[in-house]
Amino acid sequence: MRGGGPVTERSYNQFCPVAMAAEILCTRWTVVVLRELLAGSSRFNELRRGLPRVSPALLSQRLKELEEWGIVSRTPIPGEPGAHAYALTEAGEELKPLIEGFGKWGQRWIASDLSLKQLDATLLMWDMRRRLDFDPPPDHRRVIQFQYPDAPKQDRNWWLILQPECPVDLCSIDPGHDVDLYVTAPLRDMTAIWMGVDSVRKARSEDRLMLTGDRDLADTMEQWLLCSPFATEERKVA
Repeated sequence: MRGGGPVTERSYNQFCPVAMAAEILCTRWTVVVLRELLAGSSRFNELRRGLPRVSPALLSQRLKELEEWGIVSRTPIPGEPGAHAYALTEAGEELKPLIEGFGKWGQRWIASDLSLKQLDATLLMWDMRRRLDFDPPPDHRRVIQFQYPDAPKQDRNWWLILQPECPVDLCSIDPGHDVDLYVTAPLRDMTAIWMGVDSVRKARSEDRLMLTGDRDLADTMEQWLLCSPFATEERKVA
């Protein structure tokens, strides 16, 4: 790991490795930038979709700082002038247990009501796009539309598009394809299901989650939607 940037006013001025690491990792957005890289995002726009509330300028700054510290590498993408791929270096990969530990601790010790006040449809859908498991994989295009009637207008409709041998595509503008399954729920309830605080079965039985369309897709939603990787953590607080 390289020496990185200069000591700034945020320095603890301590030689302790904990303090030195905190100077790098505890700036705002840094840990969640690392979360996105660990989750597989590699392009700037992919990182932005997983971090919809960070400005492009600040995201660029954080990536530059992580690159200076030898935690992230930046590589030009052939055939795409000006485009770069970001990846974790060996030093960055060693942070994986730490980032996962943050998530496990947050799931276990932060009250779900507090988490569910921080609703974000863009982040929810981007996360769900990465956690779909169809067995067997679809042999033709399947389209699942999520509808959140209580969300702000621009966040009410989302489409997940699954095609053979292709990554799952996420659209916030109608792609014009026939929809196989409509999933309708309040944004809070769908977020609670994703976090493991609620369940598809319970929400359906209480008419908070409506599934309309392909019966097989509807009946197997609990199998193909894997939910948050932290959803199975035992909660220590309600």
